[in-house]
Parts: sequence; structure tokens; C-alpha cells
Amino acid sequence: MKTSKIILLVILALIISVPSILFLRMCSAATEIGNDAINTAQQIYTPSEMLKKYEWFKDCSAQCDQKLATLKTYETRFKSMPKDMTKSDKEQFYIWQSEYLGLKASYNELAAEYNSNMAKFNYAFCNVGTLPKGATNILPREYKPYIEE
Repeated sequence: MKTSKIILLVILALIISVPSILFLRMCSAATEIGNDAINTAQQIYTPSEMLKKYEWFKDCSAQCDQKLATLKTYETRFKSMPKDMTKSDKEQFYIWQSEYLGLKASYNELAAEYNSNMAKFNYAFCNVGTLPKGATNILPREYKPYIEE
């Protein structure tokens, strides 16, 4: 009789403890996931990381503007080429045209990277009053247009 009571108590203890253990393990896993999310957010949104991202966008935007200005310079050169070109003029024209097309491709690649990174998240430094320490100007929220011609 005592043995059957002990077996009954052991079975009852297992019935109660197994779900409890499973529940505690699920809570532990959820806590680890939550802690990982918090740690990731803290790493991504530190002031120093936000300043790095801001500076990257600012530099990338300046490079895009510089490439567009250089493209306009090439277009002005093309317009100023004489209609009756000599052989050396034609050679120079083809060199400039090759450089021009390479610069267009380079601009589009940089614009794609800028647009992709800008679309990933609604960065606070695109809003007035939410610049990271050390930043001076808000960045435009618009995307860089591609050159399709």
C-alpha cells in the first residue's frame, strides 16, 4: 500500500513538474529573444552609431551631387565640340564619352546604395530636432534619382 502511494505521488509530481519545466524553458527562451532584441537596438541606436550613419548619408549625398556636377561639365564639353571634328577631336570625344558613361554608372550605383539604406529605416536624423550630437544639418528624406538616359 505504501509503495502504491509513493508511485502515485511520483506520478502526480511528474504530471505537475513536467509542464512547469516546459513553461519555464519557454519563458527563458522568450526572455533571451527579448534581451537580444534590446541589446541589438541599443547597439544600433547609440549616439555614436547614429552619428556614423548620419555622416555616411551626408558623405554619400555629397558624392552624388559631385558626380552630377561632373556629368554636367562633360555635357558642356560635348556641346562645345566642333561639328567638323579632326581625328584627335574624335579621339578626345570618345575618351570623354567613355568617362561620362562610367561616371553615370558610378552615380547610379551610389544612388542605389543611398536609396536602399534610406529605405531600410525611418532615420531620426531626417527629422528636424532629432539630429545626433555633432550633426549640423538634417538630411533630405528624398531618394537620389537614377540617370536613365
